[in-house]
Amino acid sequence: MLERAIPEWLRHPPEGVGRTPTARAFAALSGVEALIRGMLLSVMPLALYAQLGDAGMVSAIYLAVGITSLTFGLLVPWINRLVPRRWLYTLGATLYVLGCGFGTLGGPFMLPALLFCTLATVTCFVCLNAYVLDYIAKVELGRTETLRMFYSAFAWTAGPVSGVVLWQLWAPAPFLLGGVFALLLIAVFWWLRLGNGKLIARARAPAPNPLAFLGRFAAQPRLIAGWMFAVLRSCGWWVYIVYLPIYAIEAGLPESLGGSVVSTTNALLFATPLILRWVQRTSVRRAVRTGFLVAGAGFLLAGVLPVPGAVVASLVLSSCCLILLDVAGGLPFLMAVKPSERTEMAAVYSSFRDVSGILTPGMGALILLVAPVQGLFVAAGVGLLAMFVVAGQLHPMLGVAADLRHRTRAQARSFLPLRRGTDG
Repeated sequence: MLERAIPEWLRHPPEGVGRTPTARAFAALSGVEALIRGMLLSVMPLALYAQLGDAGMVSAIYLAVGITSLTFGLLVPWINRLVPRRWLYTLGATLYVLGCGFGTLGGPFMLPALLFCTLATVTCFVCLNAYVLDYIAKVELGRTETLRMFYSAFAWTAGPVSGVVLWQLWAPAPFLLGGVFALLLIAVFWWLRLGNGKLIARARAPAPNPLAFLGRFAAQPRLIAGWMFAVLRSCGWWVYIVYLPIYAIEAGLPESLGGSVVSTTNALLFATPLILRWVQRTSVRRAVRTGFLVAGAGFLLAGVLPVPGAVVASLVLSSCCLILLDVAGGLPFLMAVKPSERTEMAAVYSSFRDVSGILTPGMGALILLVAPVQGLFVAAGVGLLAMFVVAGQLHPMLGVAADLRHRTRAQARSFLPLRRGTDG
């Protein structure tokens, strides 16, 4: 009776028994983790600014933490050789608990709070993506990514606003709640019994140093392209979330406008199943190119329009296509990863967050020396359009549903003899 009361997607037997984790299991983990990150997303910079009183210092801290997180993320595969993956994921979730604990103390403890939460994010991200590549077939990756975003939609929509409101009422509140969510994340992870993932026997000895896999990454153009898609997509989000509110204030628009449009955009995550259906009916290549083209054009337009309302509308349109890229943009990388390099390449892929977090503020600082905030919109548009060109090299049938792919090939085979007969 108890087993029947537990949802099927939360039940997974110990290692060695037949059942394997499903897409819904990984979506559940992503949804719980999004509760932590969504709650603290808007609170962290506010708490740091309240402590330091200087926006430049806050930016410098984020830059330093970003560099630290990038380095640590690339070392995770090496750590995974010493620490089994189930314990490594648990360690990552425990870092969330520690970060939230420091956050409740406030004041100078906000710096270690930000650092621990950032390291927790990259650790859990690397491990979860390695699990996905272990257990989910390539043809199901699109559905898995969509479910992960769909299950996270509520957290990303309501979390930022709720976190700020709780922080204004009582500063430790959002961090206490985040710590509770982190403990829930650990409980759900062990309930799923994911173990250490599949074991792949290597033909060669392990790399002598933890960063040797970067050479293997650099030798695979498809992985480089997929990683670049993730970096530029993340840069677009950085510009939208960070610099749109700044533009709104400078243009005389309401201060709450930035947060309102970001919440509105995040609500579109509930539509990700419909977006996936469209991707499967067309192809990953067409979806990625459409997303980068429209998003890039929208950012460029926002950079030259003279009317603030039109600028905001153009950026909101672009953000809708960033949601499309969230659904399809990571698939070219995930579908190109070799089974023997799951953990290493998951670490490389996770670095897109830190690279974009370093690249965007750095470029922003340089551009703002010679141009207003709209100059950043132009730069983001140029970068996104460059990815539209790169995406043209993807295989036309990448990610197409199997039945449609077979039907298309059958039609092509039936057409060729007719064409030869006609030409003869």
